[in-house]
Amino acid sequence: MVIRTAIIITSDRGARGERADRSGPAIRQMLQEQQEQTYEVIGLEVVPDEKEAIQKAIKQFSDAKPVGCDLILTSGGTGLSPRDVTPEATIEVVDRLVPGFAEAMRMVSLAKTPQAIISRAVCGTRCQSLILNLPGSPKGARECLEVVLPAIPHAIAKLKGDPSDCGLGGS
Repeated sequence: MVIRTAIIITSDRGARGERADRSGPAIRQMLQEQQEQTYEVIGLEVVPDEKEAIQKAIKQFSDAKPVGCDLILTSGGTGLSPRDVTPEATIEVVDRLVPGFAEAMRMVSLAKTPQAIISRAVCGTRCQSLILNLPGSPKGARECLEVVLPAIPHAIAKLKGDPSDCGLGGS
């Protein structure tokens, strides 16, 4: 299965062209290096830290016809700065929250830095898209994506209606 992916960078300075985005290319490279799963990045968009702009980008990639993206990765806007609104924007457009992804990302980040505790990242689904909020720094985005990558194909298969058992280790 090829996982059609979109990357949305939330950055006021990036959207104004005042700062080059480094997280998007880092995320794209990490996806391209995956050996066990093929990720096709079909879009990379930089939007300002504004709820409406973030929501519009998420909807554009999830609701596309005939087929939306399987995976939408946002990067940035998950902290406590006044303009950090990515979690709020995401919550307002998702159909369901999937908290395990955000919990796993916070756990791995917290093992590396105490500042990870202020992450407000959320993850959820819209239509048949899995949406994950990643940190804005290239390093943080890579570290968080690395911990959830193994679960993404299974989550997307389930989202698309795969009836097979989850195989959680029971007998």
